[in-house]
Amino acid sequence: MRLHHLALWSRRIELLRDFYTTYFDGRAGEKYENPAKGFESYFVTFADGVSLELMRRTDVTAPDAAQHLGLAHFAFGCESRAEVDRLTERLRADGHPVLSEPRITGDGYYESAVGDPDGNLVELVYKA
Repeated sequence: MRLHHLALWSRRIELLRDFYTTYFDGRAGEKYENPAKGFESYFVTFADGVSLELMRRTDVTAPDAAQHLGLAHFAFGCESRAEVDRLTERLRADGHPVLSEPRITGDGYYESAVGDPDGNLVELVYKA
């Protein structure tokens, strides 16, 4: 088995689509729309085949709570420490928040963390 996709609710799915295709080399599929349910989505698929489903629905407009149990972050694997550094700086230069500077973690990863346009925590990780 392998992870197939993660799904994110957003009011700005086009902005998220552009973020993940620009910085993480995702490929966006065609927009799916279901007017009867007020639903639309994009699948953004990455090189390893895992996807993000970016979803919008007219009745989903705000998070249920500021802190909740469940998904805390997701991570993209980088090819080197230099790639973690380069992508972190590129995101910073383009105005995206760097939430955690590149560092070696206690479990041996070299990583940083950034916020996507909706504030989802995205880690950039490398492990030799």
